[in-house]
Amino acid sequence: MESNNDVLRSIRYALDLPDAALAELVGLSGAELAPELIPGLLKKEDEDGYVVCDDELLLSFLDGLIVHRRGPSDTKPLPIKRLTNNIILKKLRVAFELKEEDLHDIIKLAGFQISKPELSAVFRSPDSKNYRVCGDQLLRYFLKGLSQRLRG
Repeated sequence: MESNNDVLRSIRYALDLPDAALAELVGLSGAELAPELIPGLLKKEDEDGYVVCDDELLLSFLDGLIVHRRGPSDTKPLPIKRLTNNIILKKLRVAFELKEEDLHDIIKLAGFQISKPELSAVFRSPDSKNYRVCGDQLLRYFLKGLSQRLRG
């Protein structure tokens, strides 16, 4: 799986968010992020002061992003035991209100090809016989394409 820190850095870059906005987005989900941790979260693994972004923090950030972009929801998010690339992609799809065509365009923008059935399989329930695991490569291309789309 892509590292949670990589995902956080990619989204921050795509949206051109200042450090303080990361803490605000996490706060919108009801969680808290100490501002002094942010520089460490944005460092690479081999850099001094690196802080691991755990599943709970990335999930709070993604949920806060959804609230920020779409407004608060009356329904409580389902508890998630383990954060996967599929869940990350689903949350980003919701936050940016992306339709299947938008997802294809974003992935294509990054130079990757995926068929419609392959992509829709990523969004199916893990119990479905047509479910497909979202690999690191697909998530990476999606994040790259999203950055290109948002930053031009």
